[in-house]
Amino acid sequence: MTDPRYNYGPDTQYHQHPGQPQYAHGQGDPQYPHQGEPEPKVNVGKLWAGGIGTAAVAALLAVVAIMLIRGVLGISILSPEGAGAYGTVSTTSYAIAAAGAALLATALLMVLLLAMPSPLTFFTWICLLLTAVAVILPFTLVADLDAKIATAAINLVVGLCITTMLSSVGSAAQNTPRQTGY
Repeated sequence: MTDPRYNYGPDTQYHQHPGQPQYAHGQGDPQYPHQGEPEPKVNVGKLWAGGIGTAAVAALLAVVAIMLIRGVLGISILSPEGAGAYGTVSTTSYAIAAAGAALLATALLMVLLLAMPSPLTFFTWICLLLTAVAVILPFTLVADLDAKIATAAINLVVGLCITTMLSSVGSAAQNTPRQTGY
């Protein structure tokens, strides 16, 4: 039996129906016009799907970390002491900021994948340095030392989460050229 993906010329044994593609000798299969062209360098759909997933994980991680610190450890961060384990709207804002950071990191990763040599190396370094800034930032604000440490810890965990998850997503979203031969 022959493979229907290949054009072996007009088939005189079977009648061609109206609207069916006409196959001419040597012109290739019209169903596969991009057969010889290389695949794009980045699978953008896979990249952004991973970025949205990372944003969801980062937001939930921020909420869980804040609830752990406020509810279990009793350290009041982002809200006054009597606000409960969740805190106030500041917790929601922090979670949205974590998701936004993940989406911005996804955009950065896409640009690096399309334009840079060794894009994942650059991405990892940029994200780790931005995470370092986020860890240092609470120590420049006026707050109790335990709140500063707790906020820095949350920033560290969320930053590492975004960096590692998107590095994996970036690897998976790259279309590597297939090797021919053995």
